[in-house]
Amino acid sequence: MPESFGDRLRATFAAAGQLCVGIDPHPYLLADWGLADTAEGAREFGLRVVHAAAGQVGLVKPQIAFFERFGSAGFQALETVLAEARAASLMVIADVKRGDVGSTVEAYGQAWLTPGSPLEADAITVSAYQGVASLGAVRDLAVAGGKGLFILCATSNPESFDTQRALVQHGPHTGRTVAAAIAAQVGDWNAGADVGSFGLVVGATVDLPSYGIDPSELIGTPLLAPGFGHQGAQFSDIRSIYGAAADTVVVSASRSILDAGPSRVGDAIRVQATEVALCLA
Repeated sequence: MPESFGDRLRATFAAAGQLCVGIDPHPYLLADWGLADTAEGAREFGLRVVHAAAGQVGLVKPQIAFFERFGSAGFQALETVLAEARAASLMVIADVKRGDVGSTVEAYGQAWLTPGSPLEADAITVSAYQGVASLGAVRDLAVAGGKGLFILCATSNPESFDTQRALVQHGPHTGRTVAAAIAAQVGDWNAGADVGSFGLVVGATVDLPSYGIDPSELIGTPLLAPGFGHQGAQFSDIRSIYGAAADTVVVSASRSILDAGPSRVGDAIRVQATEVALCLA
């Protein structure tokens, strides 16, 4: 059995801190970086970010949509970026937001979590809209390959509020919000681990109490936390937002780093990694 994702994540935190650099080749960023809005431009952008991140942080998070928009050429570009990131000893969280049931979700897992796959990543984001149990097949693949999952839980976009804060009507989590029920079930998956292999996407701009979530329930669960920088959350608020669970937060920053441009992106990563470390010391 390979080393678990949770154990590898804990080691990465200890060696390289908790900042995760997004790889998001937005059209405006490609233009600002002097790159064409093409698959080749996205490839070059991604490789430059990987090279700037290597040795400074331990995690990167490619947003797959910005590669997928170029079709098969975009996926070929992405495969190169993923391989380069892994060769640089960076843990890769592929932001793919897949979700389905049975053999379909298993196939998604095979694409992204199988060791040696052209799209191999260390973890992927997934949706539990069809129920946390619907992810059983991809969960098993993750365990077998030493990989991880980050399940959408409490996201920061306002459109999600009504759904994620709706109350569960049946079963063991009756009366809890949908987000809190997802968190509880994922917590059960991680039972017994110091740092689990199954995480949650919990936005840094989210008011957890309004979702019925106590941060103490999240201890030991990795938390992928978008919303820092461009979306308004501050690194100085990490502990006040996530409380006792702050030590397992993957602090995601994308545009606030990438806006620095190709000549200064390395400096931006260094500054933000240092700030995150100081805020979590």
